[in-house]
Amino acid sequence: METLTRHPPTNTTLSPQEVRLINAYWRAANYLSVGQMYLLDNPLLREPLTLAHIKRMLLGHWGTTPGQNFIYAHLNRVIKKEDLNMVYMSGPGHGGPAVVANTYLEGTYSEVYPRISPDEAGLKKLFKQFSFPGGISSHVSPQTPGSIHEGGELGYSLSHAFGAVFDNPDLVVACVIGDGEAETGPLATAWHSNKFLNPVSDGVVLPILHLNGYKISNPTVLARITHEELEQLLRGYGWTPYFVEGHEPELMHQAMAATLDAAIAQIKQIQQEARTEGNTTRPRWPMIVLKSPKGWTGPKVIDGLPNEGTFRAHQVPLSVSATTPPEHLTQLESWLRSYKPDELFDEQGRLLAELAPQGDRRMGANPHANGGLLLKDLHMPDFREYAVDVSLPGVAQASDTQTVGRFLRDVIKLNNQPRNFRIFGPDETLSNKLEAVFEVTNRQWDAETAENDQFLAPTGSVMEMLSEHQCEGWLEGYLLTGRHGLFNSYEAFIHIVDSMVNQHAKWLKTTREIPWRRPIASLNYLLTSTVWRQDHNGFTHQDPGFIDHVINKKAEIVRVYLPPDANCLLSVMDHCLRSRHYVNVIVAGKHPAPQWLSMDAATKHCTEGIGIWPWASNDQGIEPDAVMACCGDVPTLETLAAVSILRTHLPELKIRVVNVVDLLKLERHTEHPHGLSDADYDAIFTRNKPVIFAFHGYPWLVHRLTYNRANNSNMHVRGYKEEGTITTAFDMTVLNELDRFHLVMDVLDRLPHLGNTGSYLKQLMKDKLIEHKLYINTNGEDMPEIRHWTWNA
Repeated sequence: METLTRHPPTNTTLSPQEVRLINAYWRAANYLSVGQMYLLDNPLLREPLTLAHIKRMLLGHWGTTPGQNFIYAHLNRVIKKEDLNMVYMSGPGHGGPAVVANTYLEGTYSEVYPRISPDEAGLKKLFKQFSFPGGISSHVSPQTPGSIHEGGELGYSLSHAFGAVFDNPDLVVACVIGDGEAETGPLATAWHSNKFLNPVSDGVVLPILHLNGYKISNPTVLARITHEELEQLLRGYGWTPYFVEGHEPELMHQAMAATLDAAIAQIKQIQQEARTEGNTTRPRWPMIVLKSPKGWTGPKVIDGLPNEGTFRAHQVPLSVSATTPPEHLTQLESWLRSYKPDELFDEQGRLLAELAPQGDRRMGANPHANGGLLLKDLHMPDFREYAVDVSLPGVAQASDTQTVGRFLRDVIKLNNQPRNFRIFGPDETLSNKLEAVFEVTNRQWDAETAENDQFLAPTGSVMEMLSEHQCEGWLEGYLLTGRHGLFNSYEAFIHIVDSMVNQHAKWLKTTREIPWRRPIASLNYLLTSTVWRQDHNGFTHQDPGFIDHVINKKAEIVRVYLPPDANCLLSVMDHCLRSRHYVNVIVAGKHPAPQWLSMDAATKHCTEGIGIWPWASNDQGIEPDAVMACCGDVPTLETLAAVSILRTHLPELKIRVVNVVDLLKLERHTEHPHGLSDADYDAIFTRNKPVIFAFHGYPWLVHRLTYNRANNSNMHVRGYKEEGTITTAFDMTVLNELDRFHLVMDVLDRLPHLGNTGSYLKQLMKDKLIEHKLYINTNGEDMPEIRHWTWNA
């Protein structure tokens, strides 16, 4: 393979001494990487290698590692040369050996883990812990200093990188993108992030596309298209690509140094022109394509088959055990000694080649990669000032999200100098009734604009692109580097980021257990356009199951809130934006709806998370005949309408109304920090009375949360049953039997002692359902008694 830099960018030439230094550092990183995968003992090969020195189970990924070591070493050089504030992001899924090796070489690893000391004893521990019980994983994980990107999140590195540099004008994120990772949809979309970067107020991402040719067992697409096609693709995305290709170390070092110097010079020129000369033309930021062999510097042939430069180098290329050919052990020793460790480490096992930057300039020690160190509290307006006036329950009408939009507007206003808060979402901020935010900010946008565009500007606190993956990745990168944010989305389509929230929740759970990691701001979701109000979208837009998915994560991390009205939403939103290190899911309606609680009452109710509503109940002082519980805005409305019917027709019936805001109150306190004790749960739901529970989501989630409670056999849950179409709002509840008429009949069915009295009311409810269906099919809207219903019990 020819070694070259296409479009030679500078005349940079490394001196022979500089080449020796950087090559020695690269060799050291490669040696440490191989040692992590193979060695239990004899870390510096002070004696001949034997099977006793080899791990019994060999795990890890070699293929991407030497290329990443090469990149890291060259980034160290340019950081020192230019005094850069740089973070390294490893996109390839299992680049753990490289990042661990480099953070050890630069000293950061031993600082955060003193037991892994920078000597032979520490080196032995470093090797043993890798992919070993009680040790560390084979990918870049939260335990790895300098990391803000979980190695299991294939496809999101570039989105995370851009999220990190928004509002960080001095930060450079060097984002290494594996060519396998580049085949994912999220990564292919993330190239467009350059249309949202403001060169004045934001930092910059330097993508380094690492083409080593193969995935696990297949070639990669971008490595098998022509150079011309790849260059056209990247230029079409709006980048200026530089290509470094080859395998001969000395020539590759010269080419990479020249290319990096050119890229940094171009970045500085772009920023200077924008920041001091007012150049508003969208720049074509530089990026680098590094084409090197997979498993570079590893065994070239194993058992007669080519290895370096093939898919066979992807994981552990050489099997070494008591059952493998003896020559494998010999070959491993030759491979390790090819890096000449005796030239790299002194007698105590300390690195001789000094290349790394110092202090916080080390990529493993950069505080932006431990965002909690930089996190500042939000300046918060008083949410009570945005309250809906509720003098009587159910009389006032308001849009819950429109109300909270005014609150978010002022959160943006108070945190704009410097900006510390952003709203992310897939082109739905207006649709979700958060339009008030555009009174004080714009959508950030650095592409062409037309006369009729709205709210587009080079800088703004709202980030919108019609890709949930992109918005999620941006937000996570923003949070992980010490800022605050909110994701607003249609409820049905937030599922697109299921795997991303999985990984972020795992990150939060793990970092809680790492003393040197600091808590970050919570990942907050506002989900609206819910399953119950899809008048013109229909069945495809109906799925409340994201909350089921989130609840599977660790209890100390996840929170789920379903405020029944605007004042409750304000209280919940204030709480979530102030919180740390959680995944908070808030589900709220955007359509005008009855408002139930005054601000004082809402604040108390949300603080408790669950409670009896005395004003809607008539069982004070005695045992109720039935408990009618509700969780979510539409279920609350239908429950109260059902209670009104029952109290009108059966005034002697004693009904208790319970509303749930904090869904995880239903769990036991031994299972979730917010859960109720059995005594408190029984005091609300009773131990033996029928409970008719109207729930926003899938009914079985409530059954799961209340499993094995004393009154579990009397829990009857109604919720979404995968029934829906383009229809009226009330008909959606009818189709899923969550409507007031079905709820009344459910109560009657659980109270057989009502006898003939209940039979007449049940017949009336059946008649109402027929009347409803005939009316909407004729008039195209709900009956007046539904549309104009108010609470009057």
